[in-house]
Amino acid sequence: MDVFETPFRYNASPEPDAIDSMKTPHKNVRAFHFSAFRYLFSARFLTVLGNGIAPIALAFAVLDIGGSVSDLGIVVASRSIFNVLFLLLGGVLADRYSRSRVLVASSVVAALSQAIVAWSVLDGSATVIGLALLGAINGAAAGIALPASSALIPQTVPARNLRQANAFLQAGIYGGTVIGASLGGILISAVGPGWGLAIDALGFAAAAPLYHFIRVQPVETGSTQSNILQDLKEGWKEFVSRAWVWAIVVQFTIINAAFSGVMMVLGPVIADASFGRAHWGFIIAAQSIGLIVGSSLALRWRPRRDLFIGVMLMSFCALPIFMLSQLATTPWLIAAFFMAGVTFGLFGVAWAQSLQTNIPPEKLARVYAYDAVGSFVAIPFGELIAGPLAIQYGTSNVLLVSALAVVIATAGASLVPAIRRLESGSQPEAHTLPGERSL
Repeated sequence: MDVFETPFRYNASPEPDAIDSMKTPHKNVRAFHFSAFRYLFSARFLTVLGNGIAPIALAFAVLDIGGSVSDLGIVVASRSIFNVLFLLLGGVLADRYSRSRVLVASSVVAALSQAIVAWSVLDGSATVIGLALLGAINGAAAGIALPASSALIPQTVPARNLRQANAFLQAGIYGGTVIGASLGGILISAVGPGWGLAIDALGFAAAAPLYHFIRVQPVETGSTQSNILQDLKEGWKEFVSRAWVWAIVVQFTIINAAFSGVMMVLGPVIADASFGRAHWGFIIAAQSIGLIVGSSLALRWRPRRDLFIGVMLMSFCALPIFMLSQLATTPWLIAAFFMAGVTFGLFGVAWAQSLQTNIPPEKLARVYAYDAVGSFVAIPFGELIAGPLAIQYGTSNVLLVSALAVVIATAGASLVPAIRRLESGSQPEAHTLPGERSL
């Protein structure tokens, strides 16, 4: 029997110790009381600790072997493309099989592929084509893992701890990114990018056994005649039946193309030509610190329409792109990236809570997969066009247009009635069939 074993369908019930706690009168039990959540938190923290270093290390590894800005775009885009291609398969697998085992398998593949990348950089045999191919494997593993890790959260804690779990998990993820990005700038400057990539491989390897220890209660539905295409179609109906879901995904398609695509390719180039590699690491770390602050604020600040407010706050993501286009000094860039991070953190908790309380749990991973595809599909596009556009029109002009695109996308999403109406803490909706009115 392979690693995915028998198909299961899941409810949102956590493991037995969580059920016992739900029966007790204690209302101050925190998410970390539940062992399944502790394992999930620790595994994702270790993974992002390495992943905080890896993008910086990979960017400078390409530049160190003589790669151009276009070569850098190809390498980082290869990972993003395969990440997107495997997201939908990951969503189906996570709704059909044990989500923890899906995560174990993907972590092992990611650890092996990233270890080979690190070895090739350290022994001087790395090539642009080799890095792109290995990045594609790593991206496929990440695509398989993302829907499972996101949909697993409501299974690890009772409903009353869900917002807290999302906030803690976000803060831990971004905390690992802060440490990783800070270490990355220093480590890469001191001993080179190869060791940074090796640490990322160790993070995936350490996460695999932690995912294995996660125990949640599955609900077996018996035999099913559905295939992957039917499952994908069912997930698509769930996705498009809610205007507030797909409108926000469209918004983030544009934001991610500009912020995570264009800017993250041009940023290292600007850093190499001006304020230096170590400072770029600290600038990225400032964004992660802001993400932690935003996630922490979301625990206490609970407006009635927090998703709508979070959508509008995304306009602040245009600020660091604009300031980078103007070659602002490092302190100003740190402040701008920090502010963008705070808004991302606030939005992230509201978005996770909205999905997890409004989407049926047995379809949640597939909706997460469509969300991720829609949100991430423009990242490789942005990464691929960043270099050629910068050569043709100038780095500053490309960044200015990217900042404007973020503002326009946010304004458009804010006008959608379904987003304005959705209230925090709403109960799960019944499945909405095509043609019926939905939020």
